[in-house]
Amino acid sequence: MIRIYPYNQVSKEEVFARTEPKVNVAEIVSGVIENVRKNGDKALREYTEKFDGVRPESFEVTKEEREEALRAVDPEFLRILKRAAENIRKFHAEQKRSGFILNEGGVVMGQKMIPVDRAGLYVPGGTAAYPSTVLMDSIPAKIAGVKEVVMVTPPMKDGKVNPVIVAAAETAGIDRIFKVGGAQAIAALAYGTESVPKVDKIVGPGNAFVAEAKKQVFGQVSIDMIAGPSEILIVSDGNSDPKVIAADLLSQAEHDKLASAVLVTDSAEFAVKVQAELEVQIPKLLRAEIARESIDRNGKIIVADTLDQAFEISNEIAPEHLEVAVDEPFSYLGVIRHAGSVFLGRNTPEALGDYLAGPNHTLPTGGTARFSSPLSVDDFVKKTQYTYFTEEAFQDVAEDVAAFAKKEGLTGHAESALVRIRKEG
Repeated sequence: MIRIYPYNQVSKEEVFARTEPKVNVAEIVSGVIENVRKNGDKALREYTEKFDGVRPESFEVTKEEREEALRAVDPEFLRILKRAAENIRKFHAEQKRSGFILNEGGVVMGQKMIPVDRAGLYVPGGTAAYPSTVLMDSIPAKIAGVKEVVMVTPPMKDGKVNPVIVAAAETAGIDRIFKVGGAQAIAALAYGTESVPKVDKIVGPGNAFVAEAKKQVFGQVSIDMIAGPSEILIVSDGNSDPKVIAADLLSQAEHDKLASAVLVTDSAEFAVKVQAELEVQIPKLLRAEIARESIDRNGKIIVADTLDQAFEISNEIAPEHLEVAVDEPFSYLGVIRHAGSVFLGRNTPEALGDYLAGPNHTLPTGGTARFSSPLSVDDFVKKTQYTYFTEEAFQDVAEDVAAFAKKEGLTGHAESALVRIRKEG
């Protein structure tokens, strides 16, 4: 059963505290990466046979296989995919930025926005397939102008890719799909093999081995983030429906036994009602065992003195998902400083953001929303700056450049400025 705490009886460090097994996979992942670097496709085949039970002759999903997968997907679900993609494109199109130019007195300075050439998307396989992740992680890349977006995902036991994943890839416009998963897939994207092209940016969630692989190849390529278990914090007054709030807490608890679902409310009576409602709803879930462990181990209800105090708690915690279930949600938007994604009002569940609303669902976890942001078009763009001075403009600053360089003891820097203005003879 979820525990209820008065505000002063739980520290902010404990709000999203998890009972998490300490598993060090760094050495195993390092070996996988080195093997893929040295042996390419041969290593990928060995790992795919070992971990996925199939030995593919070819890793890339063919045009015919993509068409076959599309035919296998329910047309109604294809309609929903297209509707979600349209909303995601509309939201992320507003994020696209232009460069700038400053031109004054013989000086031209500017910044160019340049998309990376190739992006790689990791999509988990296993017990759950998440076509929503395909849309969320690839559409911003396409809007940014990335030339080629490739996807890697583990094959099923029949050697094929889950049809709904392929359908999402087709809807998003992903260029190439490869049947490979795990740390070996991250290594392939980072270094390239005979089949899988090297990319400049890797995005997408995965298990501990995938997360560790992303961490180890960072610097060779860019990555989006190292995401932890899912988390939701709901700030609610006593006027919400406890059934609704309980359902929203469980929408994250069912993700993972390490997920955290937390309610902060100013009503002790409401807290007890939500606690009771969770016990009614958990047994009805398909993933009841996972939700039960998440709620019992990591779930919390915190009773604050006021709603203002509740939002202070939220800002300290910096949750991945923040639901604001109060009478006047927009009146609190200005005080929210640290949250991955905010869901305002009683009719805006976090699940809406996972699938259909449009804002991205790849979000900072573990308090990193204090300094990082949701995945966006900016993640697939790099900035290049440029500078131009006329002869006259440079003469005006050369002495200052040289003086600055000498102050740092870099006389070569100083000379490169002075040589341009020195009068010979």
